[in-house]
Amino acid sequence: MISLTAASAMALVALGMVLTPGPNMMYLVSRSISQGRRAGMVSLAGTAMGFVIYMTMANVGLAAVFTVVPWLYTALKIAGAVYLLWLAYKALRPSGTSVFDTRDLPRDSASKLFRMGLVTNMLNPKAAIMYLALIPQFVDQNAGSVVAQGFQLGAVQIAVSMAVNAAIIIAAGSIALFLRGKPSWMRWQRWATGTLLGAVGVKLAIDAPTPATTG
Repeated sequence: MISLTAASAMALVALGMVLTPGPNMMYLVSRSISQGRRAGMVSLAGTAMGFVIYMTMANVGLAAVFTVVPWLYTALKIAGAVYLLWLAYKALRPSGTSVFDTRDLPRDSASKLFRMGLVTNMLNPKAAIMYLALIPQFVDQNAGSVVAQGFQLGAVQIAVSMAVNAAIIIAAGSIALFLRGKPSWMRWQRWATGTLLGAVGVKLAIDAPTPATTG
């Protein structure tokens, strides 16, 4: 069973990741503004399915891999920290983009919206890094089954991502209109997100790596 500390840390990382402009958020917000909230929610369902697939694949395979190749855990830990710092840099640089820098999209059927949400997430490097390099770092080898902890941590990430995405989809049009007239708020959003990701990235980089083992 994961600890409250691990769940809270996972939630913070998930929050920082979901608020950082990337393929998923850019697609969902653009779809919502172009085709409406319902289209955004259907696309979000496809995105959720992508997370479940990633979570299952990662948890089934990584526990065994870390036992056989313990140094891989350290390598993934470093990769995860570097990726978070890179995302922080992208958000904090003067030319950084915001979640609500959107593009027009054609109207599609519900089935295509679901598939596009799924495909966008499966091809999203942020999702791959999340499950292969970040989530394993919150696993405690002394807290029981590594696989069970991986699924619990993944569930926390999915819950945070879905809640934030759903809220943004519902308010996408209004928020985008507001931010276009308030560039200072756009900068604040980027700085807050970048600072959060940078802080977590630094913490992961300086923490002593401890490979997880099966339990």
